[in-house]
Amino acid sequence: MINLILSNNNLEVYTQWIKNALINLGLSESIAGGINLLALLIVYLGFLYFVAYMLLKIFPKIIDSLSKSKRVKFLKYLENTRFTKNLAYLIPLLVISRLTPKVLTLYPTISKLLMVVLNIATVILLLSLIGSLLKGVENFLRSKPQFKEKPLQSYTQVLTIFVWGVGLVSLFNYIAGGNLITLSALGAASAVLLLIFKDTILGFVASIQISVSDIVRIGDWIEFNKYGADGFVMNISLVAVTVENWDKTYTTIPTYSLISDSFKNWRGIYDNQGRRIKRSIYIKQNSIRFLDADDLERLKKIERVKNYIDHRQLDIDRHNEAINADKSIVVNGRNQTNIGVYKKYIDTYLKEQTSLNFDLLCLVRNLAPTEYGVPLEIYCFSKRTAFVEYEAIQGLIFDHITAAATHFDLEIFEAPSGKDLKSLAE
Repeated sequence: MINLILSNNNLEVYTQWIKNALINLGLSESIAGGINLLALLIVYLGFLYFVAYMLLKIFPKIIDSLSKSKRVKFLKYLENTRFTKNLAYLIPLLVISRLTPKVLTLYPTISKLLMVVLNIATVILLLSLIGSLLKGVENFLRSKPQFKEKPLQSYTQVLTIFVWGVGLVSLFNYIAGGNLITLSALGAASAVLLLIFKDTILGFVASIQISVSDIVRIGDWIEFNKYGADGFVMNISLVAVTVENWDKTYTTIPTYSLISDSFKNWRGIYDNQGRRIKRSIYIKQNSIRFLDADDLERLKKIERVKNYIDHRQLDIDRHNEAINADKSIVVNGRNQTNIGVYKKYIDTYLKEQTSLNFDLLCLVRNLAPTEYGVPLEIYCFSKRTAFVEYEAIQGLIFDHITAAATHFDLEIFEAPSGKDLKSLAE
């Protein structure tokens, strides 16, 4: 129908109808021409609004029905973009752009000006449409397992910036009459762009390095003290990395900082299926002593150390006999200590825990004495890496070994409180 109208040599007659009618009513030719032009513009805008409105109603339903088809799977990834709106506005603009020179033949200056405006709007909508398609491609790739943890948003943002850059430069060149793009102008523009988009360029380079080196993935737990970030990476964009902290606040980190600065990535605890437990209890030094025969007999009643005490004492007795040690003084020769038996008890207790990962290191060790006593450190790995489960496992272990210390006549250091000082004074 449009082609039929456009090919009609009498189109000029249709556009003159209102003008002729107004002149017949007695209005001057200039006033009639102005009213005629205003009427044409109103019809144009009304046509544009009507077609866009109808397309905005129809396109989402068409795309929704097509996206449910197995043959057109990609369309469902365009649902959260502006693809349908951009397409709905672009089509009537293309139609009006074709009609304008024919309809406004009597107004060449206005027609030319209107064509410039329509061309600018068409280019901007086309660039926006391409951006929507790139966002749809990003959504599509993110649904694939091999791309799920990659910084796809950085790449789509770079492509979008490139498309908009080329489009806007071409648009400005079109507005300037084709005299904008010269070698010197391109050199100056490049310098300005490098200065303006310095952070963007650095972010793009960082995104590539992050992806190739696999430094950070979406979903990794990172700790970046410089920016106060401690939580899971939610998004990696061209200029910023968004981290959801444990307190449910969000911290944004410049993407390039992940390359230039040092941070901690806790991904290893998930890859190795073990989260480290590294905590100490402090034993009072004056509660550490040698064990006599009565102590050994009493401690043999503790099942976790009975066999250890028997085998250890047998080796000690053989050694002492071999060197003819004078055992009238307990310090001579070899002896068992309450802290040594206690460490063996903890070690046996830990090996009974099915919640620990024994493919990784597990040990109980003494650290250098401090003013708070002798640190007895438990170093092992929990199978559970989730925060709540990990803390529960760690809590159960230290609840038990803290309560068990008194059975070995060991005292755990605790700073005196006001009540302790008051009791001492009394």
